[in-house]
Amino acid sequence: MLGKKLVTAQKRGETRALCLGLGMVACSMMMYFFIGITIVPFYTKSVWTTETVCKVLKASIKDKVLCPDGKGSEDEDIFLYPCLEVWVNLTASGQEVMLYQTEDTLERNPKCSYVPDKLENSKEVEARIETIASNFKKYHTFSCYYDPGGTQTNVILSRLYPPKGLFFAFLWPTLMFTGGCLIIVLVKISQYVSVLSAWQ
Repeated sequence: MLGKKLVTAQKRGETRALCLGLGMVACSMMMYFFIGITIVPFYTKSVWTTETVCKVLKASIKDKVLCPDGKGSEDEDIFLYPCLEVWVNLTASGQEVMLYQTEDTLERNPKCSYVPDKLENSKEVEARIETIASNFKKYHTFSCYYDPGGTQTNVILSRLYPPKGLFFAFLWPTLMFTGGCLIIVLVKISQYVSVLSAWQ
């Protein structure tokens, strides 16, 4: 009687472990799919792939500009902010080009090097842009990214999805997938050993 209870409990434990492993594999596949349709296209579309050194030539704040926040054109999506222009000397080619914060900045407003998030407090936005401008004037040399193919003549300060970020994005689903497969393999080995012991 006790042996039957132990066998039943063992089968239940194996079933739960197998479900856990299959669930981990399924979740990791969903994460792979989500990363593949969100992060990977932005990474592959970016042409600013080569890192170099930029030297600040001019960092000035122009008049306030009116720019839609994102792709929407509704009135509530439009906000006013000072336009910061940063021109740098590209060490790789010696050209004078305009610097943008990220790839998204160029798409949102190609006239300004920095586009802030939509904030209700306009003074906070102005103070942040003035701080960024003063930092550029203080630190003249820094690393930036440019397009080695020459499609884009401007440069960006940082990439939205660098190779390191893409690596960490794939790291967690890979660990989950590996753990799920390991659980499934261990359950199958345990079942095989149990059947072999019962046969002997």
